[in-house]
Amino acid sequence: MRVGIGFDVHQFDESRPLILAGVLFPEAPGLAGHSDADVICHAVADAVLGAAGLGDIGEYFPSGAPEWKDASSLVLLGRVGEIVREAGYRVSSVDAVVLLEAPKIGAFRDEMRRNLGRALDTDAIGVKATTTDGLGSVGRGEGAACMAVALVEPIDG
Repeated sequence: MRVGIGFDVHQFDESRPLILAGVLFPEAPGLAGHSDADVICHAVADAVLGAAGLGDIGEYFPSGAPEWKDASSLVLLGRVGEIVREAGYRVSSVDAVVLLEAPKIGAFRDEMRRNLGRALDTDAIGVKATTTDGLGSVGRGEGAACMAVALVEPIDG
């Protein structure tokens, strides 16, 4: 078994939709980024790639590359799952915590877990959220962040 951690942060951009773990939150401001700026997918991708010793999301999907402009991060995460499987690993489990003051994700948690699980071909997915009680850039409502941990294991083992 191998473990990896991932972290991502994006500032809010009122002109974009908010997408978290592939779920659209139409009433909330979106996040700035080259792709759809889904902080959960980005942190999970880095955790999975790190666990497999395969670098980070920026190596596979550079932020300046035109082909990734406004791309679905859920699609990118699916490709990360393929990359990890091609390297001989399967994703055993993922746990992610998104840091944001609003919106609340509770009503969408199961859909978020299903989206991530489909992308990575696993049902062992945890998704949760917390606020920072008004502290720091997230607490001031300037953006959102996510931390994730992933466990991978060799396919043949």
